[in-house]
Formats: sequence, C-alpha cells, structure tokens
Amino acid sequence: MIDDAQYPCEDVSHGTSPSTDPEVAEFAGQLFFRLWRASIRASRRRSSRSASRRPLFGVLNLLGAREGVIQQEIGAAMGIDPSTMVSLIDQLESAGLAKRRPHPTDRRAREVTITAKGRRLLERGRQMTMQVEDEVLRGLNAAERRELLTLLRRALSASPPQSLWSAEEGD
Repeated sequence: MIDDAQYPCEDVSHGTSPSTDPEVAEFAGQLFFRLWRASIRASRRRSSRSASRRPLFGVLNLLGAREGVIQQEIGAAMGIDPSTMVSLIDQLESAGLAKRRPHPTDRRAREVTITAKGRRLLERGRQMTMQVEDEVLRGLNAAERRELLTLLRRALSASPPQSLWSAEEGD
C-alpha cells in the first residue's frame, strides 16, 4: 500500500496536473510509476477494498482464465513466491472464491479452481478495472491501448530476470 503523504506533488485531487514535459518525464520507470499511482487512486475511489487486494484479484483473474491450474503454475505465471502464493490461495479459499483439490494425475500437485462466487466477484473486478483503465488511459484510443499492452508485454518478456514477488513488498 502506498502512503500518499510520501508523494504529494502529483495529487490531481488538489487541482494539479503532473507534467508530461520530456525533461520531467523522460524515463519509462517514472512514467510507469506515475501511471501506477493514477491507477491506484482511481481504484481507491471506486472501492476501498480494491487497493489492498490487487494480488488477490490478479490470482482470481488467472483462475478465471485457466480452469484447474496447478498452484505452482499460478505462482510461476504471476511471478509470486511459493509461500506468498499459498497465503493468497488460502485467502481466496477461506472467502469461498476458490477451491483446491488434488490433481487427477499428479498426487503431489494441487489444482485450484474458481468458484461461482469467485466468478461473480471476478466479473465485478474486471468491470471496475476496465473503468479505471478508461480513466487512466483516456488519452489513448482503443488501437493505441492495444499497442501499449503489446509493447509492455514485449518489454516485460525481454526484461532482466527478477526475484519473485512476496507479500512483504506490498503492492
């Protein structure tokens, strides 16, 4: 969770607008950070719980796309360390949003499936996420948004290896 007091200069709620001048915003990392902050703030305006539950939404989104995925595959696909992955799945399971079951062919593996309740929450989360993206990326048309996602995926796939995310880092 970010502390807004640490980053006071870009708060659009105070009537200021972040500079897009090249000398101020010339590095991709700075722009990523500022877009991330804009996304966090827009999410918080829509739901007080969403800002602290982004990792859970990410896991739920993956479960919605891949029926019966193995728990280790989720962590690998999302870059989440195994102990944090277990905790996230525990939280989803205790909320009735996902279920673990033994894998049919590998007795050491656990499949994770999304429940009907999880699908309903996922649909609401996707709608909210699309609204947030509409707000944050309103300066881009639909084709430019698709191109941005393509470029970000390409950059991510070619970026240096990084350590797995853990809950201690925050989101």
